[in-house]
Amino acid sequence: MILKRISTLLFTLSLLVLIRAQAQERIDLDAIHQIKDEAFQNSKVMENMFYLTDVHGPRLTNSPGYFAAADWVVKQLAEWGITAHEEKWGPFGRGWTYTHFYAGMIEPQYAPLIGYPQAWTAGTNGRVTGEPILIEQLANEADLEKNKGKLKGKIVLIGAPRELHMSMNPLGRRYTDVELSELMLAPDPAANPARPPVFIGGPAAEAPGARRGGQPPPQGRPGSPSAARQFQTKLNQFLHDEGPLVVVRSGLGRSEGGTVYGGGAGSRDPKDPVAPPAVVITPEQYNRTCRLLARNIPVKLEFDIQTKFFDDRKDSVNVIGEIEGGRKKDELVMIGAHLDSWHGGTGATDNAAGSAVMMEVMRILKATGLKMDRTVRMGLWGGEEQGLLGSRAYVTEHFGDRRTMKLGAEHAKLSGYFNIDNGTGKIRGVYLQGNDMMRPVFEAWFAPFKDLGAGAISIRNTGGTDHLSFDAVGLPGFQFIQDPMEYDSRTHHSNMDVYDRIQKGDMMQISAIVAAFVYNTATRDGMLPRKPLPKPQPDRQEGGRPGPTSGAANNN
Repeated sequence: MILKRISTLLFTLSLLVLIRAQAQERIDLDAIHQIKDEAFQNSKVMENMFYLTDVHGPRLTNSPGYFAAADWVVKQLAEWGITAHEEKWGPFGRGWTYTHFYAGMIEPQYAPLIGYPQAWTAGTNGRVTGEPILIEQLANEADLEKNKGKLKGKIVLIGAPRELHMSMNPLGRRYTDVELSELMLAPDPAANPARPPVFIGGPAAEAPGARRGGQPPPQGRPGSPSAARQFQTKLNQFLHDEGPLVVVRSGLGRSEGGTVYGGGAGSRDPKDPVAPPAVVITPEQYNRTCRLLARNIPVKLEFDIQTKFFDDRKDSVNVIGEIEGGRKKDELVMIGAHLDSWHGGTGATDNAAGSAVMMEVMRILKATGLKMDRTVRMGLWGGEEQGLLGSRAYVTEHFGDRRTMKLGAEHAKLSGYFNIDNGTGKIRGVYLQGNDMMRPVFEAWFAPFKDLGAGAISIRNTGGTDHLSFDAVGLPGFQFIQDPMEYDSRTHHSNMDVYDRIQKGDMMQISAIVAAFVYNTATRDGMLPRKPLPKPQPDRQEGGRPGPTSGAANNN
């Protein structure tokens, strides 16, 4: 009986806290109803997905697909009556795409090979056939010296075969109530003060320089991106000089069962040597080839790869859309997602999903005709996969430079930024990014969406995507908590990142919640509360280039 009374009291207290928060935060439920009605009864989010993936995917930054997608977004927003333009940033480097890919095992029996080229690498100049050789490691100067003069005219397998274990867990899943409850708890500050933030797009091993599927780890300081870039450049020069027919790697990380994870192996800097033809294939087929070689059974592989480099546009673009506000139109609310993708699939969950949602949010707000005091601005960013390059360039140009913390006039005018970059899963909550002053605000804003499964609020930081560009200069930047679905298990940076993995109902839910949050921010009496300004964050060059230039970097 006593426990029951305590439970009832705690529930009552929590309800009073929520009611008080809602009283402080004015919620226009009529406007929320209009947003929900437009999002659920007249959705265009999957139409956006179709054009961003089936028509204009993949969208590797500065590839023809990327620029075509950017042009289409501007055109579509204009048809909805929304002002839009492309804003240049850079230099990014040369563009790249592939126009043909065939891979097969010819001996001991024919079998097609599942895979694709790695970005910013050369083609084969026609069909080539050869006997593969295995080099278990090319990770340091000694490895390069040991293999000098041995690779010309060979099909080179780089990386030891890895043992595969059957997964007994479902590929797709949603957060359980227990998991969300744990996520809402602050981490123990004494457990590991230096622990890095949670990464949205997957484990920290996705960072540049990680040892994944035969990719070389960096020389120098462990985990150093610049050290990884330095060695990647040396490796590409070595391979360029050696002249192998094709370099083959097992698909990165979690590749198996026909799903192949890949990224880049070459450089987008035109001053660097062009990397030889390089592909990733399924680990099952890679392992088979290695087993045959280990038993001295003759093997022949065949490849026909056509790639193109583009040197006419070294700068890239972000896509900017805007709905002008009313009495406070000089103040801003921003939303965003990255438009670029990797090239194995069509970039659906990473991150056409976020881009399609943000376009839909702008359409919803325009179609409802809701009056907003502040101007709403959307940014679809390029170069996210190479290190948040597009959003960082935009923030530096418009708001402030994280390296010096020299702030621009617009810094004081941005109320907040909301980002989507975690695939197709419905919104379950939001990361506060350490901004505890936002907790009562978000509690009130989530109240009308409790029946749609949203409301978890985590004080934790989360990393790996474009809200960090805003947070880095002290602006309120937030990434939502989304159901994992198949993001880490099937689609993230893989050949399975395609339209069919998108969940329509979840996308509609995301669009409604983001639109409501934007409307609430745009009509709120005051600006969103801010954390204290951070200290300057100068780039750590470590003897290398000041920013990523290798195509090997993998972000979200």
